[in-house]
Amino acid sequence: MDRRRTDVLGIDPAVAQAADALAGFVLGGGKRLRPTFAWWGWRGAGGDPQDEHAQGVLTAIAALELVQACALVHDDLMDASSTRRGRPTVHVEFARTHASNEWAGPPARFGAAVAILVGDLAQVWADDMFHSATLPDGAHVRAAEPWRAMRTEVLSGQYLDVLAQASGDAAEATALKIDRFKTAAYTVERPLHLGAAIAGAEQAVVGSYRRYGADIGVAFQLRDDLLGVFGDPRVTGKPAGDDLREGKRTLLVAAGLQRAEQRGDRAAHEVITRALGDPGLAGEELDRVRAALSELGAVQVVEQRIAALTGSALDALDAAPVLEPGRSRLFELAERATRRAW
Repeated sequence: MDRRRTDVLGIDPAVAQAADALAGFVLGGGKRLRPTFAWWGWRGAGGDPQDEHAQGVLTAIAALELVQACALVHDDLMDASSTRRGRPTVHVEFARTHASNEWAGPPARFGAAVAILVGDLAQVWADDMFHSATLPDGAHVRAAEPWRAMRTEVLSGQYLDVLAQASGDAAEATALKIDRFKTAAYTVERPLHLGAAIAGAEQAVVGSYRRYGADIGVAFQLRDDLLGVFGDPRVTGKPAGDDLREGKRTLLVAAGLQRAEQRGDRAAHEVITRALGDPGLAGEELDRVRAALSELGAVQVVEQRIAALTGSALDALDAAPVLEPGRSRLFELAERATRRAW
């Protein structure tokens, strides 16, 4: 990040403010799950940390944090989120800068424009970082497939998410498809695939990694959905109920609405639908939504799905010829990703 800041500083010192915002976002927090899965995927496929190319592998997989930054900065803008990791989101931060300097035009529009550019910068630098990494002969060619697929999948999943919010599509199948491509693919499945490809893994390992990754990735997002409604903001870094205020049609919401319809519980159905997209949702009204989702059994549905996905993922990993210590670490990561505290 310091090296790339020098590049933009040579263009104009003002551009360094955008680079600094990106650096602060990337280095200021996050779980680092994506490069962690990629690293242990590489190790499980035979990668050696004492190898002369190990530092290059670290560089290549660290680029995943920049892909993540692009997705989150843009996602926060699309969802009109005010905080991320306990701090103002990029578009909010730059809107405040605009307002405090009394510049021309609407502060929110300036903040949105800068957030788009900062997210784009993250994606560009991710590509630069990945392609400039020193890897073994043939590794970049092998890794091109998961790298290309991952970026298309996450953008496709993001589009489906935006579409579902706008159209009001609350089908459980839609929610799960969004989870599969918006989160699972670039959080677990493709990072594992990337690590395996760099290591030159056999197809049996790649296939098992992808099955494990798709299931754990969806389970991870389902846990995140529960945290988004019931979680402690001090733990999540975002206000409780943000997903509801943003109108997200998660599996939790879809299950609640479906069960309310099946029971003919119009009151519960109305409590949930009224909350979706309500920017002022808080306090007692948020508590009523939580109570309705619990009483309808929607929380139990999501917990059962998390357990089932985790079980199938671990079965896929257990049957694969994955080497230690990669195998043990991937079992541990499944636990870490799916059993986060509320």
